Amino acid sequence: MSQRKFFVGGNWKMNNLKKDNEKLIDLINNANINYDQTEVLVSPPALYLDFVRQKINPQVHVAAQNCYKVEKGAFTGDISPAMIKDCGGDFVILGHSERRNVFGESDQLIGEKVKHALESGLNVLPCIGEKLEEREAGKTEEVVFRQMKHIADNIKDWAKVVIAYEPVWAIGTGKTASPQQAQDVHAQLRKWLASNVSQAVADSTRILYGGSVTAANAKELATQPDIDGFLVGGASLKPEIVDIINARA
Repeated sequence: MSQRKFFVGGNWKMNNLKKDNEKLIDLINNANINYDQTEVLVSPPALYLDFVRQKINPQVHVAAQNCYKVEKGAFTGDISPAMIKDCGGDFVILGHSERRNVFGESDQLIGEKVKHALESGLNVLPCIGEKLEEREAGKTEEVVFRQMKHIADNIKDWAKVVIAYEPVWAIGTGKTASPQQAQDVHAQLRKWLASNVSQAVADSTRILYGGSVTAANAKELATQPDIDGFLVGGASLKPEIVDIINARA
C-alpha cells in the first residue's frame, strides 16, 4: 500500500444554500473520520467559503472551486487567491472539466492560474481528463499528458499540489471508469511525472480519481495502487460522502 496519505475532496459545485450547507457541515463534523489516515476537503461556492470555514471541523480543508490568475483588478465576477485566503480557504480547485468545457478555459490559462495560486500560498488541486470521443479515439494519454504539462510547467513546490484525474465522460453521467481503467491512467500519469518532473515527485504526489464516485464503487477504486483518493461531485452532497471518505478505513 502506498505511503501517500488518502485524500477525499467534495466539490459542491453550484449547489446548496446556507441551510443545506449547515446540514452537510453537521454531517461531516459528527462523522467518525480518522483524520490521521485521510485528508478531507470541501469546496463550497465562493460566497460560502467564510461561512463553511467558520463552522466545519478545522481539520477539514476548505477550497474555492476556481480563481483568477492575478491578485486584483478589473475582472468582474472573478475572485483571487488572496480573497480565498482572506475567507479562510487553503485550497483551490483549478481546471475542472466544467471550467474547461463549459466556460472555455484553455490549458495555458489553467497553468497561469496554478502558478499564481501557488505563489499566493494556496494549495492547488488541478484537474485533468479526456472527453468520451478522445478516449474512443485512443487519445486519452495524449490529452491528459498535454494538460499535465501545462500544469507541471507552472509548479515549483509539488508538496502543495494534489492532482485529480476526472474522465469527462464519467462526470455526472453515472458512468464510472472501471477500477482497472482508472488505475491504468493513474499509473501512466505517475510514469509521466517520473520522466518529466522527478521520481520523487511521482512517488509523493497524490492523484485522485473523480467521475461518478459513490459509496458503492469507492472501496474497490481505493484498492488500486495509484489511486490516492477521490474528488467527489454529486455524492459529496449526500450522507454517503462519509462512506467514501472512509473507503480505506
